[in-house]
Amino acid sequence: MRNIIEVKDLRTVFDDRVVHDGLTFNIKKGEIYGIMGPSGAGKTTLLREMVMLHEPQGGSIKVLGYDLENIQYRDAQKLRQKWGVLFQSGALFSSLSLRENIALPLVEYTDLSKTMIDEIVEFKISIVGLQQSDANLYPSQLSGGMKKKAGLARALVMDPELLFLDEPTSGLDPISVKEFDALILKLRDSLKLSVVMVSHDLQSVYDTIDSLAIIDNKKIVYEGNLKNISSVNSEFINNFFNMNINKVGSHE
Repeated sequence: MRNIIEVKDLRTVFDDRVVHDGLTFNIKKGEIYGIMGPSGAGKTTLLREMVMLHEPQGGSIKVLGYDLENIQYRDAQKLRQKWGVLFQSGALFSSLSLRENIALPLVEYTDLSKTMIDEIVEFKISIVGLQQSDANLYPSQLSGGMKKKAGLARALVMDPELLFLDEPTSGLDPISVKEFDALILKLRDSLKLSVVMVSHDLQSVYDTIDSLAIIDNKKIVYEGNLKNISSVNSEFINNFFNMNINKVGSHE
């Protein structure tokens, strides 16, 4: 499988604080790739750098063949239409209905008719497990799980190749987490997506990801699948995975 994202020697600095010091990893087409690490390790910052919301101080990021450091405006606009982003809070516009939130990228970036946009929105509402009767509700009327699904539908409305998820199950109850994880797996397979997911939810990590990178002390301390993670000498890995070697080893 070809690499869909290539990060090399990435360096991120805020004022005089170094957050990333030489991160290097590759994400393959079609996989669900997890990014993990302790609080303050710069996981969300890394995701923001990959979607051109923050500029690193060194190194390179290539997404879908585009070098983000030297990308031209027109190519950047084209690239943004090839990915979808689900932010941690859902990032829905409170003054817009669920339908209007989902339709927004189509209204802004395409010349499609209102009829066509409505049809696409109805389809995206259905594939994320929401009801058509939810379409006229506003974010304040939605449960936490519904907000996540609405944000996911909006992230998928442009038929992206690549989906970025920032803590997608945070704030959800265990049943909703399991349901959301199953939805991500189903969408990855049916829509042929590549998925990059920042998460601290251990069960989600076990249930969904194919490969992961763990950031600790400004570096990648592990990259690979879960089967081999127990061989790494890292305080964060030992604490986070709670020394549960049997569970890790049995993950398929």
